[in-house]
Amino acid sequence: MAIRVPPRGNEKDSLKAAMDRHRDAVLWKLEGLDDEQLRRPMTPSGTNLLGLVKHLAYTEYGWFCEPFGRDFVPSPAVDDKDDLEMTVAADETAADIIAFYAKARADADAAIEALDVEALGDAWFGEQVTMRWVLIHMVEETARHAGHMDILRELIDGAVGDHDRS
Repeated sequence: MAIRVPPRGNEKDSLKAAMDRHRDAVLWKLEGLDDEQLRRPMTPSGTNLLGLVKHLAYTEYGWFCEPFGRDFVPSPAVDDKDDLEMTVAADETAADIIAFYAKARADADAAIEALDVEALGDAWFGEQVTMRWVLIHMVEETARHAGHMDILRELIDGAVGDHDRS
């Protein structure tokens, strides 16, 4: 069953539940596929399911951890035109990337738990952001890529949706 945002929850718990709902959808999109399917480029730019998960792991670190002075794994991206954080190397296994995403989620969750929504962090673009802003931004970012993954998964085997409804 999919996580529901609590209808009467507080701000932080509601934003976290929304994040977790989309994070879980991301992982569900990988279930039952073999390595070739997970790596298969599905667009002219080469977008694939594992590359999106890898990107999301780096964004968890880049938004929840780095701005707030917490331990993080830096993105290999050089500039906005570089897609290294979405590129899956031949020696990277699906299990490695999924484990990296799980670790990034856990480290991000620790930051969310430790900090108030009003806590200020220094964003990569030179402005200060609140944890609230980061939570909202990451709900958007994760939902956007979960939607991309839904389309890719449908193209691979016809499976659609954001969670198992059985």
